[in-house]
Amino acid sequence: MTAADTRVEDLLRELAPQVLGALMRRYDDFATAEDAVQEALIAAARQWPQRGLPDYPRGWLIQVASRRMTDQLRNEQARRRREDLVAARPVSDAVVSDTDDTLVLLFMCCHPALKPPAAIALTLRAVGGLSTAEIASAFLLPEATMAQRISRAKQKIKSSGIPFRLPSEAERPQRLRLVLHVLYLIFNEGYTATSGTALNRVELSTEAIRLARAAHRLLPAESEVAGLLALMLLIDARRPARTHADGTLVPLAEQDRSRWDADLIAEGIELITATLPNGPTGPYQVQAAINAVHDEAASARETDWPQILALYGVLERLSDNPMVTLNHAIAAAMVHGPTRGLAMLEPLADKLSGHHRLHAVRAHLLEMSGDHEEAVDQYRAAANRTTSMPERHYLMHRAAQLTAHAECPH
Repeated sequence: MTAADTRVEDLLRELAPQVLGALMRRYDDFATAEDAVQEALIAAARQWPQRGLPDYPRGWLIQVASRRMTDQLRNEQARRRREDLVAARPVSDAVVSDTDDTLVLLFMCCHPALKPPAAIALTLRAVGGLSTAEIASAFLLPEATMAQRISRAKQKIKSSGIPFRLPSEAERPQRLRLVLHVLYLIFNEGYTATSGTALNRVELSTEAIRLARAAHRLLPAESEVAGLLALMLLIDARRPARTHADGTLVPLAEQDRSRWDADLIAEGIELITATLPNGPTGPYQVQAAINAVHDEAASARETDWPQILALYGVLERLSDNPMVTLNHAIAAAMVHGPTRGLAMLEPLADKLSGHHRLHAVRAHLLEMSGDHEEAVDQYRAAANRTTSMPERHYLMHRAAQLTAHAECPH
């Protein structure tokens, strides 16, 4: 791929949700509009590298997609009434406005009518610009399965009568929480894949950061949007040091911090420093602050665990989430010793009984306490419950190391 092709691809990915939003505002037909936009993007990808960029790329795409959509509607005999209505509207410069409907589109894709898997797939397709094949590959699903999921999501939007507009003031807080939750899920799947042979799916975490940047640009006063973006940047900064050359996992305490991305850390810290004093504090901001403390430490030994412990106390009051309690237990163990941390895990036995993370954390704290035999059992239990091969290999390796140490202590 040439540099010109790459520039065109990046531009098309940025413009795709804006063009889809413009068509949705005009025609209010998601499935047909999305098909028309895809055709316009294909035409641009073929023409622009050879002919050069048009003077107004966004307007070019909207005009081409509008013509495609008009043609499609005219060909649908069963929808003759709508065909007559649309055909009567001339395609002119009036359709090409400066309004950026990306945020409206993002709210629509993350509507409460859609379950998270459907919302994630539709967001990546409609707002992220990823192809169905790319999304299917990222989630290790057959392309046909992902195509069905996206199609059902479009039909759900159509049947639910979801209006193409920003939510009302009363609806906005809840709807924004759903948007941020979907972006957070996309990032997490990219940063630590739930299954497969690779620890990371970089295309997903990169896309989540891009969408979070867009949301922050459109909603600069929303502190939790800034908090989520800061959180993603501060975590993603550590990605270069998370694996060895062979793809095996490197835990945080053992990472080569010189490989962390200093620019992302600086950007994340600047964001969260500017955000925390203003407006209500939410869970994404607190998580960002916790990760800022980790990233600012020159070494694992220099980590300010008392500050992290205090922040987890704040986070637990904001978010009733067993995973928060799990991480809170780790911080408590680092400050007060493993016995305190292990005691905090007890109430989680029922809530997270089948989750590998509970067993992995318990194994780590048991190892800290010197109970290596029980730690080995817990590492193996964790390995048997994860579907991520890098995590499984790491957990089995820890169990093997402790077993060897027990057999040959000197």
